[in-house]
Amino acid sequence: MNKTTIYTSLGLTPQVLKFGEEIEASLKDRFEVIDERAEYNQLKVIKAMQKNRVSDIHFAATTGYGYNDLGRDTLEKVYASVFEAESALVRPQLMSGTHALHIALSGNLRPGDQLLSPNGKPYDTLEEVIGIRESPGSLKEYGVTYRQVDLRPDGSFDFDGIAKAINEKTKLMTIQRSKGYAVRPTFSVDQIGEVIAFAKKIKPDLICMVDNCYGEFVELTEPTQVGADMAVGSLIKNPGGGLAPIGGYIVGRKDCVDRAAFRLSAPGLGREVGASLGLNQSLYQGLFLSPTVVAGALKGAIFAANIYEKLGFAVVPDSKEERHDIIQSITFGTPEGVVAFCQGIQAAAPVDSFVTPEPWDMPGYDAPVIMAAGAFVQGSSIELSADGPIKPPYAVYFQGGLTWYHAKLGILMSLQKLCDAGLTGLTPKNITPKPQPPCRRQ
Repeated sequence: MNKTTIYTSLGLTPQVLKFGEEIEASLKDRFEVIDERAEYNQLKVIKAMQKNRVSDIHFAATTGYGYNDLGRDTLEKVYASVFEAESALVRPQLMSGTHALHIALSGNLRPGDQLLSPNGKPYDTLEEVIGIRESPGSLKEYGVTYRQVDLRPDGSFDFDGIAKAINEKTKLMTIQRSKGYAVRPTFSVDQIGEVIAFAKKIKPDLICMVDNCYGEFVELTEPTQVGADMAVGSLIKNPGGGLAPIGGYIVGRKDCVDRAAFRLSAPGLGREVGASLGLNQSLYQGLFLSPTVVAGALKGAIFAANIYEKLGFAVVPDSKEERHDIIQSITFGTPEGVVAFCQGIQAAAPVDSFVTPEPWDMPGYDAPVIMAAGAFVQGSSIELSADGPIKPPYAVYFQGGLTWYHAKLGILMSLQKLCDAGLTGLTPKNITPKPQPPCRRQ
């Protein structure tokens, strides 16, 4: 059985396969650049592990309180080295990216402080953490106020607005690197450094935190290298490399990370407790693999952008833009397009490929959300996955792929489902964009 035969046996038509192969052939130079960056980041991780003398003794499990967990403490030193930060908190007790962000925020904010977002409304699940949408235990309930400065129409920071928003109560500025459920560009590390330098010139003691989810190892530098006091993320996204079964990280200034540790455990306990429960080897090995895994996910995102842009759909980033995270948004303009895309991604999964995803009312969101992820780790979005809220402009957000080959299959399968539903103009002989409803990029 040759490659074409096995692709068709998986459900792809020759027309879809040929179209994909033509797109892939045009991306050789882009893929070489991604591989070069992955090599640099791989060497950076190896150097950090060697510097901190990682040994197989660090893979041993601890239970109970987890006192003197050598593997846990060394892993945190490795993360600090990789991110060129003073300190790190890397724990399976951080259950998600949202949880890690909540711990970082609530550990460093006090009643009467103000939280500032310079990139408009944050990701949906943070709305209840902050208190934008009422929820028990929100920062708002503890007397923390919130202010946001919307981005300019082109997706750039409004520096005049930021300058006006910073006041004597502004304690912490949180920057969301990735787009979330907004059709706007992701910020580069350089852009993040620029806005941090601008804000700190106005208020030098301002704590600047970056939601780094989906951005790790995409570029050669990380936000902590350009002035961020904290960078926060999830281990079931980029840095876990597909092997971490749970966890999150907070890296940055030692005092900021320590305050987060006291919030995670308890005052007086901090980072001294928290058993690793036999997970250390997966966390170390996942970090080791992460640069290569991220490279595969990036190739999939670029492949998707080129395919769907050629078919006439709005994509962010576009087919030629520089990448700053692994997420690709595609605006279909109809709920049917979002659903068909996600069902294609699910059909390409190694796990639960027989399941048909449907929109549902997920906790933390203000509209039904459809999620496709046949993943080895539940909710792991470094694995091939796609999701989107069923509301205008009806955009889907695609990310992940532990290998480039799986990401490629997923994108082709998504296209096949759209073709089967009559939602594209892909025909055996030519490519003709299907007319789309007007959708404004945010």
